[in-house]
Amino acid sequence: MGLNRISILLTLFLLFVVNTASLRAEIDDGRGNFSGRISRFNREINTLKIKVDFANLKYLNSRDRLEFWDERNTSQKCRGYVLGRSADYILVKAPDLKSCEKFLLITAGAYLKFYSKDLENNLELGKDVVGLLLKKRMAIDGQMTLRQKEIDSHLERVGAVNARYDLLRKKLEQEWQKELNALEEDRVQSVRLAKDLEQRKDEIDKKLELYKVQDENMTLDRWSLDSRLYYKK
Repeated sequence: MGLNRISILLTLFLLFVVNTASLRAEIDDGRGNFSGRISRFNREINTLKIKVDFANLKYLNSRDRLEFWDERNTSQKCRGYVLGRSADYILVKAPDLKSCEKFLLITAGAYLKFYSKDLENNLELGKDVVGLLLKKRMAIDGQMTLRQKEIDSHLERVGAVNARYDLLRKKLEQEWQKELNALEEDRVQSVRLAKDLEQRKDEIDKKLELYKVQDENMTLDRWSLDSRLYYKK
């Protein structure tokens, strides 16, 4: 019973691989295909102006080779190459245009299908370029995310710096005020001491005046205008 279950699972897995490979091959085969309508043609110079509308037109370049056919007979195909393109048209050079008209409907408005191996190769190169660009874009996205985080954290960092220096400023102001208070206390103390000294000086001056000793006990009697007549008494 176990072997049967393993066989069934193995069969399903092989079918899945085959189907996936087939689907991938169909997708890969379709990358070089596109369609368009004949806008006008010139048998003298074997050219066809084709109205096209597909997203990968930008990958179709001048001189790229291509094949084209119509839905009436998919086994009969004509060959040509791109002479030029615009946003909506391609100009195709078909050297055997006259022979192509034998099995293709070449007329204005006719619907044609195209295949270009060069277009397929160009798309493959384009995918490689897109892959490289996506890797570069992812790298840049990572750098942008990092820069944005730094920008977003700028205000937080500014706030942290402001808080740190605000604390230092307050501490400095406290020390500054403390020094000023100490100086004021010194000034008050000096003023008080100066007043005390001045008071003591006044007291000493009063005592000096009180205990002043004169050189003589006699005073000069100035009773006359003539100083020669002065005498002590």
